[in-house]
Amino acid sequence: MDIRKVKKLIELLEASDVAEIEIKEGEEAVRISRASTSAPVMPQYMAAPAPAAAPAPAAPAAEAADNTAGGDSFKGDAVKSPMVGTFYRSPSPTSKPFVEVGQQVKAGDVICIIEAMKMMNQIEAGKAGTIEAILVEDGEPVEFDQPLVVIS
Repeated sequence: MDIRKVKKLIELLEASDVAEIEIKEGEEAVRISRASTSAPVMPQYMAAPAPAAAPAPAAPAAEAADNTAGGDSFKGDAVKSPMVGTFYRSPSPTSKPFVEVGQQVKAGDVICIIEAMKMMNQIEAGKAGTIEAILVEDGEPVEFDQPLVVIS
């Protein structure tokens, strides 16, 4: 990507109210964001293109449907959605899910993907532990700060 294009993008970002912009041309991508003093920004990563919403049987999600108001009935910590988007348990319809109930995870392990504005954002575990519940079904829309997974 031409450095003049990057400089022009920076100028456009500074002149607008937009906080962050990401552009992809072929294999090259650039993300430009303003420094924020209000809240930390969750890192976002590119992943494989999102599959069409493919229904996947998720018994733990069905059991946890009554607990989506905050995961209060669970002992662990809820990993919450950092954005509005579509929840995916796996990188593609034919791939196995990132995590299953009962699986051990380490801090930084990818636990799901949230698609927002055609961008695939990998959501990582904030701490090590065991997946106690998956609160959202594959392909479901999620809201900002909605509990997704409980780690104990």
